[in-house]
Amino acid sequence: MTTTTTPSSPAIPPTAGAAHDAARQAAPVPAPAGSPPLPAGRSALVLGATGGIGGAVARRLLAAGWQVKALHRAPAGRAPLGRNFSWIAGDAMRRDDVLRAADGVALIVHAVNPPGYRDWDKLVLPMMDNSIAAARRRGARIVLPGTVYNYGPDAFPDIGVDAAQRPLTRKGAIRVELERRLELAAADGVRSLIVRAGDFFGPGAANNWLSQGLVKPGRPLRVVNNPGRAGVGHQWAYLPDVAETICRLVAIEQRLDDFARFHMDGHWDTDGTRMAATVAHVAAGAGAGRVAVKPLPWWLLTLAAPFVPTLREMREMRYLWRQPVRLSNRRLLEVLGAEPHTPLEQAVRATLQGLGCLPGDDLAALLKAM
Repeated sequence: MTTTTTPSSPAIPPTAGAAHDAARQAAPVPAPAGSPPLPAGRSALVLGATGGIGGAVARRLLAAGWQVKALHRAPAGRAPLGRNFSWIAGDAMRRDDVLRAADGVALIVHAVNPPGYRDWDKLVLPMMDNSIAAARRRGARIVLPGTVYNYGPDAFPDIGVDAAQRPLTRKGAIRVELERRLELAAADGVRSLIVRAGDFFGPGAANNWLSQGLVKPGRPLRVVNNPGRAGVGHQWAYLPDVAETICRLVAIEQRLDDFARFHMDGHWDTDGTRMAATVAHVAAGAGAGRVAVKPLPWWLLTLAAPFVPTLREMREMRYLWRQPVRLSNRRLLEVLGAEPHTPLEQAVRATLQGLGCLPGDDLAALLKAM
């Protein structure tokens, strides 16, 4: 069924759910009183700084006064992300490049993935092995943004940090092995931190469900395609919130386990319609006119999947939209006291602006300014 949002539509009402959900979504959560600030003057290497989560963590570290280096195969002409930032020529698949780039760093943010979902089976694990080797030599902690792909239906619907990882997909099996190697390395003194969250969205992030499924970047919004089913909850994570969470944990790094894992709650869409409705509502309120919400044409993804790797990978993850899957942030709350949480409309508005989906947006200028 198709619904339509107009500029005169009322604000999206709070989604029904547990009382703590509504309370935590009311306003951004400041750092708990007495929590230590992220120590300034240290150095980090970010692998995957051109991606959504890698770029978000790099910017947050820079804001805290860190020196940030980022590996890139062709850095010539690339603008720095901020002061105290430098691009370094190299390839995450080449161990010597990673070892050289990691000289003097306290943190290695491993946020790199093969472009276009290609060659996961050939590239993902060797890149992690190189990060582990660099962390071992430099005494750095590895930070890995985790995914829900690691889990199968036996762990659904509420997934704790220690839930068994029995994935259904090839990609999920690779992610499980990735984390297994980090756990083995921790026994040998290589520290790591895994922060797992729902589907990413945020300004300038192009490789995610919101920017590849719900909307079309670079043009004013007319239609929102909803991949979910009405009545089936889904979990989302705003990238600046994920970056802030990672950095708050890094601030207490010495108190963490050598192999530390945390889950975020992010934005829980209780009935599977709130995110799409909020996207349409924000666009309409910005002057986009009538914005329709329609079901994502999964049949089209199925037809195109054999020819388009990105659509094939999206189609493979459909099972995560057919049943509620929610990561539990209980351990995170025990350690931090609160989870960083930007209100949904604010997060969606910034995301749509960054993607060039609101009237009058200049995508190139916005991305350049980020």
